[in-house]
Amino acid sequence: MTFSTPFPPSLIPTPIFKPATTAASPSSYSPLLPQIRPSSSVLRCSSISDMDATAGQGLYPLHRCKTIHLVRHAQGIHNVEGEKDHSAYLSQELFDAHLTPLGWQQVDNLHKHVQACGLSKKVELVVVSPLLRTMQTAAGVFGGESYKDGIDVTPLMVANVGNSERPAISSLNRPPFLALELCREHLGVHPCDKRRSIHEYRPLFPAIDFSLIESDDDVLWTADVREKNEDVASRGMKFMNWLCTRKEKEIAVVSHSGFLFHALSAFGNDCHPLVKSEICKHFANCELRSMVIVDRGMIGSDSSTTNYPGKIPHGLDLPSDVANDKHPKEKGVPN
Repeated sequence: MTFSTPFPPSLIPTPIFKPATTAASPSSYSPLLPQIRPSSSVLRCSSISDMDATAGQGLYPLHRCKTIHLVRHAQGIHNVEGEKDHSAYLSQELFDAHLTPLGWQQVDNLHKHVQACGLSKKVELVVVSPLLRTMQTAAGVFGGESYKDGIDVTPLMVANVGNSERPAISSLNRPPFLALELCREHLGVHPCDKRRSIHEYRPLFPAIDFSLIESDDDVLWTADVREKNEDVASRGMKFMNWLCTRKEKEIAVVSHSGFLFHALSAFGNDCHPLVKSEICKHFANCELRSMVIVDRGMIGSDSSTTNYPGKIPHGLDLPSDVANDKHPKEKGVPN
């Protein structure tokens, strides 16, 4: 069953974290996950006509909000080859592209940043696109230190994944990692955007949860049809709605440039142009942006952990303005 709501989620940028970086379909998408109240969306700030010297503002209950930390994967071999020659994206040699040595340097820099700013202790869940470059990035940025033999914990990533010459990465004291098809890159045509079979990934990333991916093989990618931009945007909206159903309040998402750009393009249309730009511009490799997503349509079912009902113990507490309306004669107010 497909649900809809007149109040789709909103997305609001929080201060943007930018580590040092280097510059660098089927006609109808059918995700393997159930469709969860898909809808189009705009960012609710205030109308442009209301904006003068005072910035537009929005006010929402805290328990209807989540903080999401959006990350594009670090530099992959396809980024390097595609920069030289766009037709290289059609090369089978770039199948499920892995990170470059420079990409791993970008990962190390972002890992240091999320540690230094305290973000690593706040994230409760890491959602990752099930491709090699995104899972390498997610493990390197949000994973623990190098895995050591004798530690009784499943590694997030084993050693030398994608010929990286990197040591294994520990999952000790790290949040859960969950692979999800909804946040994959444009589907189709480009071999770099085709994933391997899940049974090939499991031994490489033992601590990543692949349980929400129903098909072992990549049944979504086709060799002759590239997913349309509007279909990527629609898939992005379904992904945002799915995030609203999660119980976690701080979620990291490691995905791709095309997916993030088109998924965010529906947001911020009634905000100041600079706010719209903060939300929607293209991501650099290994860039991190933090946003607040607001569930305005009651998609999720979270209850507040900080609200307090009052009247404990019970007592008379009629506000004076309400009392004035309720007893106009006693207050000398004419009927």
